[in-house]
Amino acid sequence: MSKQLYQKQPKSFEEQLRTLMSRNLAVLNRQKALQYLSQISYYRLSAYFLPYQKKKDQFDEGITFQQIIDTYSFDRELRLLVFDCIERIEVSIRTQFIYYMSMEYNDSHWQDKKIYFTEPYKNKIGRTVDVYSDFQKIITRAKKTRRPEVFIKHYINKYSKPANPPSWMCFELLTIGELSHIYRNLRNKKDKKQIARFFDLHPTVFTSWLHSITYVRNICAHHSRLWNKDLAIEPERLKKPKGPWLSDRFQNNSRVFYFVSTLKYLLLRANPENNLTEKLDSLFRKYSHIPIKYIGIPSDKNQNMLNWRNEALWRNE
Repeated sequence: MSKQLYQKQPKSFEEQLRTLMSRNLAVLNRQKALQYLSQISYYRLSAYFLPYQKKKDQFDEGITFQQIIDTYSFDRELRLLVFDCIERIEVSIRTQFIYYMSMEYNDSHWQDKKIYFTEPYKNKIGRTVDVYSDFQKIITRAKKTRRPEVFIKHYINKYSKPANPPSWMCFELLTIGELSHIYRNLRNKKDKKQIARFFDLHPTVFTSWLHSITYVRNICAHHSRLWNKDLAIEPERLKKPKGPWLSDRFQNNSRVFYFVSTLKYLLLRANPENNLTEKLDSLFRKYSHIPIKYIGIPSDKNQNMLNWRNEALWRNE
C-alpha cells in the first residue's frame, strides 16, 4: 500500500465543533463545548469517539458531547485510582525486596556486590544489559547531583565508608521500572522466589506483573487513555492463585480490568485493609451512563455487563 501525503489543515475550535455536529454529535451547550475544546485537544478527545460510532465518522443517534466529556472524565478518575494503587504496591515491593536481601545475606550494602546480579548479557535488540552497573550509576548520580536527597547528603557527610549508602537508602532512588529491572536480573532464583512469595506469586508471574505495572504507571503519569485500551504489555495470567481470584470469563489479560484485578490481588497482600472494591464500585456508579465494559468487563448474551463484584477476588469487602 502506497503512502499518502498528509493534507489536513488545522481547524479553529469553532470549526472543530462544527465538524463534530456534522457527524451527528448532539451539542446541548455550544459555549461549554467550545470551552472544553479549548482545554482538551480535539485529538485527545477523539480517542473516546470510536465506541460511540457504529459507522465511521458518524456518531450513533442520541450521543451527546457531554457524554464524550463524561467518558474522558471517567478515564481520568480511573487513572488516578490506578496510580494510587500502584504507589501503595510499589512501596510494599520495595520494602520486601530490601528486607529479604539484607536479612538473607546479613549485608546492609549488598547492592554494591556483583555476585547478587546476573552477568552482563545482550538483549533481543543487541543492547548490553548490566544491571549492577546500571544500579551503581543511579547511586553515583544521586551522590553527585547539585542538590542530593537529604538522606544521601546526610550519609555522605557522616560516613567515610562504605562509599555508598546502605541498600534501604539506595532503593529509595529507584523508579518502579528500575525496581522491576533489578528484580528480573537477580542472579539467584531463590532470592526471586522468596521476594515473590510474600505476594503469593510465582517469580515468573511476579516479574511479568512488575513489568506491566511499570507500563501502566507510565500511562497514568503521562495522562494517556486506559478506557477501551489493549495493553501493550500484558500481565501474565495467574493460573494457580493462592486465594480468591477471577473466573474464566474474566481472563482477558489484554484489557484494563484484568490489570486492575492484579492490583487488587497484590493489595490483599500489601495492604489487606484496602478499599479498592468500594472505590471502584463508586466510580462505576458515578459513570453508569457510559459504557464502562470497554475496560474489559465481559457481557452476557444480551450485551449486559456481568457483575464483577460477584467474582471471588472482589467479594472480600
